[in-house]
Amino acid sequence: MAARGAVHRGPRDSVMAAPGPRTAGWGRWFCTAAAPRPWRLFGAMCLLRLPRITQPLEKEEEEMAALMGQIELEKSHYSDHEIRKLEEEEQLRRRKESTYDDDDDEAPGKTVIMAQDLEDKWEQKLLQFKAAPRITDADKNNNRTSLNRKLDSNLMLLVKQKLGNQELWLLPQVEWQPGETLRSTAERAMATFLGDHIQAKILGNAPYGIYKYKFPRAIRTEDNVGAKVFFFKAFLQSSDLSQAELKEDYLWVTKDELGDYLKSEYLKKVNRFLLDL
Repeated sequence: MAARGAVHRGPRDSVMAAPGPRTAGWGRWFCTAAAPRPWRLFGAMCLLRLPRITQPLEKEEEEMAALMGQIELEKSHYSDHEIRKLEEEEQLRRRKESTYDDDDDEAPGKTVIMAQDLEDKWEQKLLQFKAAPRITDADKNNNRTSLNRKLDSNLMLLVKQKLGNQELWLLPQVEWQPGETLRSTAERAMATFLGDHIQAKILGNAPYGIYKYKFPRAIRTEDNVGAKVFFFKAFLQSSDLSQAELKEDYLWVTKDELGDYLKSEYLKKVNRFLLDL
């Protein structure tokens, strides 16, 4: 029997080395230089302006709201104001019937404001009140750079960025740098296009979605195959962007309007983590 590590000859005098013991130390695993990353990594921020008003009620919702309001009214107790009004009405009734005790009258010269007087005053204020319109000037002019539009819907920030020879509408994105977390990359993307004065609440440390695409064959190499874009979400906390440094073409659009600007595959990935609130 041949010793370990000996050389065996095959039928055609081929030479084959028998397996020998693993080399101790550094030779146990053969390490090579770190392979280049074939995919470029990007962080993108989905910045949302939340609705400012509720959406209009459907017919069924209005009927249900009216029914619940009627039930609540029937089962509710009198408020302090209503109790006061009933007491005053009873006093007036007794006075008309001459059974009212004069000792209970208020002091002479003192102005008495009745509950009914307050209700009349409140009614006049209500008649003077005029609600702000749900449809703003930005809606009428279809000004999609304004935040003062589509007040009952989410608005998402899109910016025009140059990728290769194309200018595309995308969520704000920048390329990942060594030492960064993906979240910090997305934060940098937001600051790059809006400046450092933007106030936003970032949701979580993990991405909400990912979009992967390959570069055109003309520029694709083994070390530069394509890009992976990791999406994060944030809520805009201030509607005053007067100090924001908008450095690119930008738009604030609803979910239904995204199809006018985003490519189909990109749009599919974005729609997966968008919710209509």
